[in-house]
Amino acid sequence: QFSAEGLAGLTPEAPGPQSAAMPSPFPPIEDYAFLSDCHTGALVAPDGAVGWLCVPRFDSPSVFGTLLDREAGYFRLGPFGINVPTARAYEPGTNILSTTWNTPGGWVVVRDALTMGPRQGEDEVTPHTRPPADDDADHTFVRTAECIDGEVEVELVCEPVFDYGRTGATWTLANGDRHVAEAAGGDQTIRLQTDMALGIEGGRVRARHVLRPGDRVYCALSWAAGLAAPGDVGEADARLAATTRFWRDWLGRSRAVDHPYRQAIERSALAIKGLTYMPTGATVAALTTSLPETPGGERNWDYRFTWMRDSTFTLQALHYLNLDWEADEFIQFVTDLEPVDDGGLQIMYGIDGRRDLTETTRDDLSGYAGARPVRVGNGAWNQRQNDVYGAVLDSILLHTRRSERLPRGLWPLVQTQAACATAVWREPDQGIWEARGK
Repeated sequence: QFSAEGLAGLTPEAPGPQSAAMPSPFPPIEDYAFLSDCHTGALVAPDGAVGWLCVPRFDSPSVFGTLLDREAGYFRLGPFGINVPTARAYEPGTNILSTTWNTPGGWVVVRDALTMGPRQGEDEVTPHTRPPADDDADHTFVRTAECIDGEVEVELVCEPVFDYGRTGATWTLANGDRHVAEAAGGDQTIRLQTDMALGIEGGRVRARHVLRPGDRVYCALSWAAGLAAPGDVGEADARLAATTRFWRDWLGRSRAVDHPYRQAIERSALAIKGLTYMPTGATVAALTTSLPETPGGERNWDYRFTWMRDSTFTLQALHYLNLDWEADEFIQFVTDLEPVDDGGLQIMYGIDGRRDLTETTRDDLSGYAGARPVRVGNGAWNQRQNDVYGAVLDSILLHTRRSERLPRGLWPLVQTQAACATAVWREPDQGIWEARGK
């Protein structure tokens, strides 16, 4: 997306009025930073608060959801009383965020990542149907803060609200240890571990600590098996280092692009990989649900699913960059999908291959800047779109040309898609824009 400031001759429009339910303004969508561990993803607002995180998967209910409602969950590590950072950037070649803050007393740098590292046996949290890679998700959100000059008071606030903002957290200190707290809500439990002293304040935990030059603190939010988390800042650093190696090694296997747009191309590749669900090979169209097509509008859809049409363009990009493993994983995902009654494929599926994506609304949520309703699921899942057959065949063609072979298991899929297209191409459908009327 382009910011209004970046378009010559245009003046940014003043933001519209906020709903009475939302006294706190919503940051522009493009100002959120994207983190991923290829199982789920997080969005971090400029003030350092996590605005979106679903655990343990992309399509799970949110735990932090201030992107859609100011009361739907909040998680921040940053300087106390300061909301605007001096600089924010992805660390080169990674999906790790580094934020630099200048406060009246000094300077502090915060690093955020959904960490990844060497695979430790079977993944019990999100089991794999594809062959596991050497590295996998830790199912942990790690944050560190380091004072680089002066004196800075940092604050940790963690207030999860489970099930898309419906269920508040019940916190307990683990064995009376002020450095480990567990939050339970519904059938879910997560653990916050830190070297700061925690205090429970109703549905949230909080900590404050003054840092001086060279001082460092960390916090880690875990939903891993056994709620395992780094035990000190050194272990947190090791997790971040392993995550850096994962992303840079992955990007290093891609085609080198010596081009003025290299930075944008590499960042796009990291985004595509970050939107890949590693256990099945599926790709999600977006990390989020219910961000409006127009400000304050009603066209707010859940995009945490796999569209056959989108996959063709994703495969094209992956093959162009010589990232053939990810493309092959997706083709295997398509091969495993359950067809509809006539043998064709749906226009979209869940990231686990499920067919039923029945849509519901969460009317208790305010929506992004008042855009309602908030939707979970997508009612387009059972639409008829005649181009889906061509999209599937195009994906297979791309894959076949690249690998110079057509796997035997794909030929029946080619036959059924061609037969379905032959049978229905003259019939009306609902079009590529998924219109909900006639």
